[in-house]
Amino acid sequence: MPGSASDILPEDGTAGTLVGRIWRKGKPGGPSVVAIRPDGVFDITTAVPTTADLCNAPDPVALARTTRGERLGALADLVGDLLAPIDLQAIKAAGVTFAVSLLERLIEEHAKGDPARAETVRGELNAIIGADVSTIRPGSAEAEALKKSLMARGAWSPYLEVGIGPYAEIFTKAPPMAAVGYGAEIGIRPDSDWNNPEPEVTLIANARGAIVGATLGNDVNLRDIEGRSALLLGIAKDTNGSCAIGPFIRLFDDTFGLDDVRRARVELEVTGPDQFRLRGANDLSRISRDPAELVAQAMGANHQYPDGMALMTGTLFAPTEPRTKGGTGFTHMVGDLVSIRSPKLGTLTNRVNHCDRIPPWTFGTSALMRNLAARGLLR
Repeated sequence: MPGSASDILPEDGTAGTLVGRIWRKGKPGGPSVVAIRPDGVFDITTAVPTTADLCNAPDPVALARTTRGERLGALADLVGDLLAPIDLQAIKAAGVTFAVSLLERLIEEHAKGDPARAETVRGELNAIIGADVSTIRPGSAEAEALKKSLMARGAWSPYLEVGIGPYAEIFTKAPPMAAVGYGAEIGIRPDSDWNNPEPEVTLIANARGAIVGATLGNDVNLRDIEGRSALLLGIAKDTNGSCAIGPFIRLFDDTFGLDDVRRARVELEVTGPDQFRLRGANDLSRISRDPAELVAQAMGANHQYPDGMALMTGTLFAPTEPRTKGGTGFTHMVGDLVSIRSPKLGTLTNRVNHCDRIPPWTFGTSALMRNLAARGLLR
């Protein structure tokens, strides 16, 4: 499945500061931090053993650009060895950050996870809410007034609380080291029959809460399980292979910054073994909370992450197109190929399988530390 270098790079190629991780084969092998440059892929692990170390450095861009490193070869020859570009960072996600995703979470809740009831519930909720929530700023007086109105009608929900209330929904998507990268299989539970990809920009913050870069992410979601109860979020969101991140971190420099994130368009394509094709897009200019606000709510005086954080920012994409004639909407099929692309961040591609059939997660933080120590890379 791994594609060509031109398929996964941003539209401006290697003009930006791109860093990632590759599994080095041979002895001693293991994960290495790499810089993606016009003349190839360079291992800079001797300077920064982890991408968390790189992002916590005073000047990550200078480190990535000026560290000589060992040339491993051309990107085209190493695509199959790519790992998720994060390692020790906490993996967090923000939910219900778009008005469309707010509506879809409400549908899941009111349909009790039953996709057959989704369209009926969608119409009922539109009539009950009676307002364009996309125009309402979360935490505003207008949002509080709508909240009181809906409570009086018995229509309040935990999803409305985080969608238009003062506090964002921030949850742990996966443990550090659990994310899969470009080309890996992503997992859905075999007992889920309503699930979908969530194409998102993923912010990379250092230990001080400063956003130093961004990448792409797929916050795979089991809609039927979350719809039964919001308290099942952990099962619906965190399963083996349910978090894909990559292909590279693009560090903030003179070619790319937070304003580019705010304007980012993320495109999704799902191609199934049944010849079904789904396309969609996620436009961050329509997000309800600014990306910087999401990071500030996730970490700061109340919560620190000494190795930094990767924060998925949410999506407005919620597929409703029936997959089969007479069907009740979209759900994944084993073998689906999911490609997420954004012009400044490249392409993240993964294939869907059941989470109990993909390779088990065995290489965690302790394994990374032992590996780096054996390679003489810890100081």
